[in-house]
Amino acid sequence: MKILVTGAAGFIGFHLVNALLKRGDHVIGIDNINDYYEVGLKYGRLAACGVGRDKLSDNVPVQSRTQPAYTFQKTDITDLANLTALFQTQGFDQVFHLAAQPGVRYSMQNPHAYVQSNVVGFVNMLECCRHHQIKHLVYASSSSVYGTNAKVPFHEDDRVDHPVSLYAATKRSNELLAHTYSHLYQLPTTGLRFFTVYGPWGRPDMAPMLFADAICSGKPIKVFNDGEMYRDFTYIDDIIEGVIRAGSHIPTATEAVSYYRIFNIGNSQPIHLMEFIRIMEATFGLTAKLDMYPMQPGDLKTTYADTEALSAVTHYHPDTPLAAGVEHFVAWYRDTYRRLFFEGGLVGE
Repeated sequence: MKILVTGAAGFIGFHLVNALLKRGDHVIGIDNINDYYEVGLKYGRLAACGVGRDKLSDNVPVQSRTQPAYTFQKTDITDLANLTALFQTQGFDQVFHLAAQPGVRYSMQNPHAYVQSNVVGFVNMLECCRHHQIKHLVYASSSSVYGTNAKVPFHEDDRVDHPVSLYAATKRSNELLAHTYSHLYQLPTTGLRFFTVYGPWGRPDMAPMLFADAICSGKPIKVFNDGEMYRDFTYIDDIIEGVIRAGSHIPTATEAVSYYRIFNIGNSQPIHLMEFIRIMEATFGLTAKLDMYPMQPGDLKTTYADTEALSAVTHYHPDTPLAAGVEHFVAWYRDTYRRLFFEGGLVGE
């Protein structure tokens, strides 16, 4: 199949591109490579896929040096004209839409970035998919849509009309927009509510990377809500397996809502934040310094995925123990990430 992956220089997008290429698909990846976090990490991911930073220009396709079936293009999903041209020339079978402006706290500082990327960009993607006969649009939603929901585990049928961050509100808007396009145009859509994803090549603004940086540099870890938080940490390989399985099951007119699905995708085993820190300390062989802070606006105390719906349809069963996942992450952090940013390695290749 010919597949479009948006957000291909991002954490999940990078791993998805590699998994699809390994499966034998022809993949086109796009990303605007914005500077929300260190762009060197994004260029590092691209370099690991055979795409050199020096070859990139806006809206110009670049063939991977190492992956004959992979082409990357620096394109912004808010640019409808260039996005439409891409769809017209490529003839995609399926789209995995992962591009978005992430981050809960940053959404309070720069709301317009979220509306542009997560709402305008998503409408552009829906329009391109419906006008070019895309067989299945799989898109990233978020566990943050559950907001103030106090019932755990979170189930897809729970009410999600009380988001506590603008980021969460934009992700919920994606689900509503997808519902409308599935209903009006019979466009098959599957939304995936991601729970806390970690692993190699992870985002530097997420807890595992922040904790690793602090532990290795001897700086304090900022621990919110005095550590009384639970997160459904899910290893990246398990997430990618679930994404691909969901993409292989196209919703039809026989769904509860025709051509439309929403799935939780997580580990279904929430971990106390302090336990996660202890595992990281043991893996690094170092002791963390802790600074305790109150709960932050927009944060959730607990995330806990009920994944029975996804398992029933796709037989998804995450199987990476937390200690093993953290070990893989720490090995990458030491062997690759430190070289990227402290020894002048992959960035720019």
